[in-house]
Amino acid sequence: MLRKAIFSLALMSGGAAAWLSAGSDPITADAGTAVAAPVEHVLVAAADIVPGVRIEPAALRWQPWPQDALIPTYITQAAQPDAAEELVGMAARSAIMTGEPVHPGKLVAGDAGLLSVMLTSGKRAVAVRISADNTAGGFILPNDQVDVLHTVVRQGADGQSAASSRAILRKVRVLAIDQMIDNDTGSVVGKTATLELTPEETETLVAAEASGSIALALRSFNEVDEPVAEAPVQARIAKPIRVFRGVQQETVELSR
Repeated sequence: MLRKAIFSLALMSGGAAAWLSAGSDPITADAGTAVAAPVEHVLVAAADIVPGVRIEPAALRWQPWPQDALIPTYITQAAQPDAAEELVGMAARSAIMTGEPVHPGKLVAGDAGLLSVMLTSGKRAVAVRISADNTAGGFILPNDQVDVLHTVVRQGADGQSAASSRAILRKVRVLAIDQMIDNDTGSVVGKTATLELTPEETETLVAAEASGSIALALRSFNEVDEPVAEAPVQARIAKPIRVFRGVQQETVELSR
C-alpha cells in the first residue's frame, strides 16, 4: 500500500514539473509558428523559349516570387492579370530559360522575322562572303565577336604586287553563319557570315568588300578592349629650295 502511494506521488510530481516547464518557455510555444514572407506572382517561362519562335500558351506560368526580390521590369499578376494570354504569339529577342521571369523588353511582335528579332535597335544585318581560310579556320560561330580585316593588292611601278591589310571594324557581333557540309572533308563550312553593324559601319564594309578581300579575326570572349593605336606620324624632311626675287636669291626650306 505504501509503495502504491509513493508511485502515485512520483507520477503527480513529474506531471506537474512538465506542465510548469512547458508553460514557462514562450520560445517553445512559438517554435511551430513561422512568419511567411510576403510574395507576388511573377510571369516566368514554363519551358525554354527559343529566340524568334512564337510563344505558346503552355510556355508561360505564374510563379510565387518574394516581394523584396522583385524588379520593376517583372510582370506581376497583381498589375497585369491577363499578361499570360496577351503575350501569346509574341517572340523572344533572346533565349529565356525555364523559370526565368519574362519582361516586355525581351519580346517583339511574333510576325517579325527571326533575324530582325535578334537585331539590336539601330543596327543593320549585313552578309559577307567567307570561307574557312578567312574565318579562323571555320571556328567562328553566331554571337562571337570579330574584327573585320580588309586586304588590298596593288601593283607597283616595277610590276611587283604588294598587299596591305588593316582592321576596318572592331568587336563586331556575328549574328549568323550559313553552314553546309564539305563533301571532301566532311566538316561544316560557312559560305556567308551575317554581321551586326551600325549604318556607318555597313557602308564601310560594303565599300571594302568591293575594293578588296575581307577576313574575320575571332576575338577572345574575355578580352578587354584594347586602346586604338594612333597612326604613326611620319617625320618631316626639310628640303631647301632657291627662290629668285628679281636679282636677289633666297634659300627657303620646305618640309615634306
